[in-house]
Amino acid sequence: MCQCQNASVSVANGNDSKKFKGDIRGPGVLSRVIHIRKLPNDITEAEVISLGLPFGDVTNLLMLKTKNQAFLEMNSEDVAQNMVGYYSTVTPIIRHHPVYVQFSNHKELKTDNSPNQERAQAALRALSSSHADLAVMAPTAVLRVVVENLVYPVTLDALCQIFSKYGTVLRIIVFTKNSQFQALLQYSEGASAQAAKVSLDGQNIYNGCCTLRISFSKLTSLNVKYNNEKSRDFTRPDLPSGDSQPPMEHTAMATAFTPGIISAAPYPGATHFPPAFTLQPASLTVPALPGALASLSLPGATRLGFSTISTGHCVLLVSNLNPEVSTPESTCFCVYGDVMRVKILFNKKENALVQMSDSTQAQLAMSHLNGQRLHGKPLRITLSKHTNVQLPREGHEDQGLTKDYSNSPLHRFKKPGSKNYSNIFPPSATLHLSNIPPSVVEDDLKMLFSSSGSMVKAFKFFQKDHKMALIQMGSVEDAIESLIEFHNHDLGENHHLRVSFSKSSI
Repeated sequence: MCQCQNASVSVANGNDSKKFKGDIRGPGVLSRVIHIRKLPNDITEAEVISLGLPFGDVTNLLMLKTKNQAFLEMNSEDVAQNMVGYYSTVTPIIRHHPVYVQFSNHKELKTDNSPNQERAQAALRALSSSHADLAVMAPTAVLRVVVENLVYPVTLDALCQIFSKYGTVLRIIVFTKNSQFQALLQYSEGASAQAAKVSLDGQNIYNGCCTLRISFSKLTSLNVKYNNEKSRDFTRPDLPSGDSQPPMEHTAMATAFTPGIISAAPYPGATHFPPAFTLQPASLTVPALPGALASLSLPGATRLGFSTISTGHCVLLVSNLNPEVSTPESTCFCVYGDVMRVKILFNKKENALVQMSDSTQAQLAMSHLNGQRLHGKPLRITLSKHTNVQLPREGHEDQGLTKDYSNSPLHRFKKPGSKNYSNIFPPSATLHLSNIPPSVVEDDLKMLFSSSGSMVKAFKFFQKDHKMALIQMGSVEDAIESLIEFHNHDLGENHHLRVSFSKSSI
């Protein structure tokens, strides 16, 4: 039985009771219980669970099939917030029906032992155990992907959009071998490769066809020399397109096929595929865990999708800011790309324009930060109609609302092949600190990060390198605000602190 304030849910003999009262809850109230509405009549437990598993562990499930609704209990409010924030920008589609995801007014779920709930718990145990297997060490971060039953053409962009749900894709190569369309894909870490393999192996890209067969490659890294439609190195936007390849409009998205890694020629039909950035994401299945992929599709970008912002669109409109504390200097966008300019709108100071170095970085920032809370309010980030942020005309004062960072020496991604491309992670409560001078000790840093009023929960220096450390804040929101305040903080001895989100916890 689910016993929660302002709601009554009774489940008996496998049928949902008419006692149920739907959630009426403002979008800004946090809960680790997620309310999912407008589900198809024949929805399965596995499909509902798979909506949540890409974001973290699902601890309970309540199905209300006669109401076309369900409740998912996540393992923490931070995980639930990431899930709701993501689906607020990308509505999930199940069998051509949009479903709606919001916070519940339940704080926890308590379920009974009816047959209906036993089925739900069995599905939860099965999928959660496969999710736990992701912790097993992957032999390599490189996957070999074979697409069987190739009824519709599959592009490099399509593969990147699907696989980037599970982590940062560094390099990708497409080719034909033994009359089969194949790809080699390198993640920034083995855990992402393991998650993608478990989740996507055997699933269809399109309904009934284009089946993915995924295995670990014997390679540990991919070497890319050119940037074109046959392969891409996202860490090296400076690479040429190759003499035999037409130039691509978007150099940051261009990639290359490397002779020697594989013996087969590049995919012969690739030149007849739709050009990059014309991919229709609605036909792509959402990368989720087993049971959901074949029937669940997204009409928009995946969390780290690269193909949804067209060439030249690198300006983001950020709304729902707290105007009392927001300044052009208070930005966390720098961890996802090089910020060129920031303008807070004169008549609407809760809105700002942020210009990134290119559209790939704009997509990364939007995907990671939209829905995250900053100074008590969830950020709303969309693509701006502007193609660049205008500086105030000479002699015109704009009250310090515009800042030009185009020549800043602090840009993290200016150097081609920068290792910072491999260290892009979603916002988390744990921050990675680097460039710490020898004279600075643990108490110094804990005192610094608590000086703004945030709680420091844990701290740990790297064992082999005391120039780096992890610090865990009380919440993701605290971590975001701390990153804004203390990145580039002067620690003395000509050392300025570098702060980014960590993939690890303490």
